Amino acid sequence: MKEAASLKNRNNPLSKAATQRELLEETNTKLPLFEANLNNLGFDSFCSSTVEILQINMGKMCNQVCEHCHVDAGPDRTEIMTRATMFQCLEALKDPQIKTVDLTGGAPEMNPDFKWFVQELFKLNKEIIVRSNLTFITSNEKNKSLPQFFKDHKLVVISSLPCYTKDNTDAQRGEGVFDKSMEALKLLNDIGYGVAGSDLQLHLVYNPLGAFLPPPQEKLKVDYQLALKRDFGISFNDLYTITNMPISRYLNYLLVSKKYEDYMQKLIEAFNPSTLSQLMCRNTISVGWQGELYDCDFNQMLEMPVTVADSLHISEYNSVNLKGRTIAIGQHCYGCTAGAGSSCQGAIA
Repeated sequence: MKEAASLKNRNNPLSKAATQRELLEETNTKLPLFEANLNNLGFDSFCSSTVEILQINMGKMCNQVCEHCHVDAGPDRTEIMTRATMFQCLEALKDPQIKTVDLTGGAPEMNPDFKWFVQELFKLNKEIIVRSNLTFITSNEKNKSLPQFFKDHKLVVISSLPCYTKDNTDAQRGEGVFDKSMEALKLLNDIGYGVAGSDLQLHLVYNPLGAFLPPPQEKLKVDYQLALKRDFGISFNDLYTITNMPISRYLNYLLVSKKYEDYMQKLIEAFNPSTLSQLMCRNTISVGWQGELYDCDFNQMLEMPVTVADSLHISEYNSVNLKGRTIAIGQHCYGCTAGAGSSCQGAIA
């Protein structure tokens, strides 16, 4: 891969493979092709609808090194989006079809131009999502002003919290993460995020702690709400369950624990055709930190660009060309179509 290895994975088995994509495609000799499943359902090709969401990766720098991270983000990563590329994103966002801007990373707030970019986005009257890991907010006194900045610019906050217990969260995201996350959630609640009667939206994200699919989203949401309110006085709006993708650091975990083929088999057996119409690749374009365009964040990490030859970069953004494009697919697509399905907005079926 082009990217530098993370602190925790410099000597892992995956670093010796040509690419993660090649490793995933090796399952073709043992397991059914995702493309074959689509063909059996009558799809000669799998196409997008329109572009309603522009998801922008602002860089791979992060103050955490989570076990499940498909971006392989961490404090040693130096890849960040430049202001020049952000200007190109702003130009593309003049497209009235795009209703939502989804800022992700790494920790998007760690980009030195994060606040400037949000201020410019706010002028466009689009819904703005920030995917905050919570702990960056509490990493120093200066960052504790971020919740107010989010509020001033009406950002929707989506934050990962893999469990409502300390031990499970710290096991996946690092020691001390749970306590810092609770502190950040209280700061957000204090200014109205996730509170009844407020229009400031705060959503949490659950990722499984092992090689299994998420439980039912609505039931888990109730469990989270009861536990966080009872133990910490914390409230939130919604919970999104997201299936761990066999990419990057999570793929390393599967390989080291010798669970890779079993996990892929589990995803394939849980393939759910009813998820196909709501997959995020149908209405989303993912923008890499250097401006390259992808059908989704997962394709971005596997370096599978959009199939439109004259719209490969945000500087070439063309909604007419990108609408109805053939989506680049692979074995990892089983992750989004297993069980209740998985997208950046949670379960979809």
